[in-house]
Amino acid sequence: MRTLRDAIGQAAKRLHKAKLVYGHGTTDALDEAAFLALEGLGLPLDVTDRKLDKLLTAKQQARIDKLISARITTRKPAAYLVGRAYIQGIPFRIDERVIVPRSFIGELLFSDHVVGPGAAFISEPKTIRRVLDLCTGSGCLAILATLKFPDAKVDAVDLSDDALDLAKLNVTDKKLGRRVKLHQGDLFAPLKGKKYDLIITNPPYVTASSMRRLPPEYRHEPRLALLGGADGMDLVKRILKGASNHLTPGGAMICEIGAGRKTLERAFPTLPFFWLETAHGSDEVFWLTREQLSRSS
Repeated sequence: MRTLRDAIGQAAKRLHKAKLVYGHGTTDALDEAAFLALEGLGLPLDVTDRKLDKLLTAKQQARIDKLISARITTRKPAAYLVGRAYIQGIPFRIDERVIVPRSFIGELLFSDHVVGPGAAFISEPKTIRRVLDLCTGSGCLAILATLKFPDAKVDAVDLSDDALDLAKLNVTDKKLGRRVKLHQGDLFAPLKGKKYDLIITNPPYVTASSMRRLPPEYRHEPRLALLGGADGMDLVKRILKGASNHLTPGGAMICEIGAGRKTLERAFPTLPFFWLETAHGSDEVFWLTREQLSRSS
């Protein structure tokens, strides 16, 4: 017999020994083991010490062992194995139709530095009435936008029908069908000239050479959602060229680009990118206004 605490500790040892790669919501073997165990047993991620020290049944032990074995043998991200991922503590359905959500934009939307009283960018969330989420994937950022901007309606666009099918489930789960509208198409194409107070986008930005070196965990994710062309910036460049036509006066965009800062700044030397600070650094997410984009177009 094992306690939940013991089971997580032993599972972490197995994961560590298997030399797995993390980065889909967890950063190390212990966090991954805890996530799989708690999700596998239907327990909250902020489980109490009392629950951690409770003895597991044979069925519960078997469930944890099965998930850990699957993580090791398949090298699938844990979120795919349990069908769930979290951003800002909010659960979303996840499967292999979409990448596992991990965008820094979720963090930034809930940061007082970007949105909130005294913030340099959006001091009053209620002024944001129309939001566009490009390359929405699971729909998680579109949904987070509705939570942060209570008066906003959100258009969410993706090229993948499969991704939009999953996004629809997430929108339905959150009862946001009246506020989030999903569109299939290539970036701005399905929007017919609509304009927005805020554009958020986490487009594909992995370079072709990096794609060839991806660990197995990342190879389970849709290639369409990762590959950004030879230099990773194909879609980002297209978004920058079209964004000003879809922003209201005073509107702005926030875009995540991974490690492509130097490439992007060389391609758009006159754009005054403002790089936002995240938990990972200050060169992966930028902010630009409509006026800045218009002056440099």
